[in-house]
Amino acid sequence: MTIRFYSTKNQFGEFSNFAAFPFLLDGKEWPTSEHYFQAQKFTLDDYREQIRQAPSPLVAARLGRSRKVPIRGDWEDVKLDVMRAAVRCKFATHAELAELLLSTGNQELIEAAPGDDFWGCGESGTGQNWLGRILMEIRHEWTLTIKGRTP
Repeated sequence: MTIRFYSTKNQFGEFSNFAAFPFLLDGKEWPTSEHYFQAQKFTLDDYREQIRQAPSPLVAARLGRSRKVPIRGDWEDVKLDVMRAAVRCKFATHAELAELLLSTGNQELIEAAPGDDFWGCGESGTGQNWLGRILMEIRHEWTLTIKGRTP
């Protein structure tokens, strides 16, 4: 069985990085995991703060995709770990999210983002689905922890 998610307005929309579940990470409160992820692309503190304070995840994403400010040199090497940290913290902060994630059992989780072949499945459905994969990794870790095993 497969669970597809994308819009925050649809079932399992909580899995989206645009879902409004704030969390504390790196000493600051982040409105969404999208805000955190996009801000981490940059080394300039003022620009990172501008992204953190963006009025919506859509604005945060636009700021993060801008190349008017250079991104950090190691971004391609660290972006998966940055996303893992954001998603893990978001779900650990909100018990109802952790329960929802665990309730999906061993179902495949797919971010059905038509325009994103890296984080989602893309328009063709053959994308890398890294957001879904990270959610399933975290779910697996937590399932093992609940069963008394160390991941």
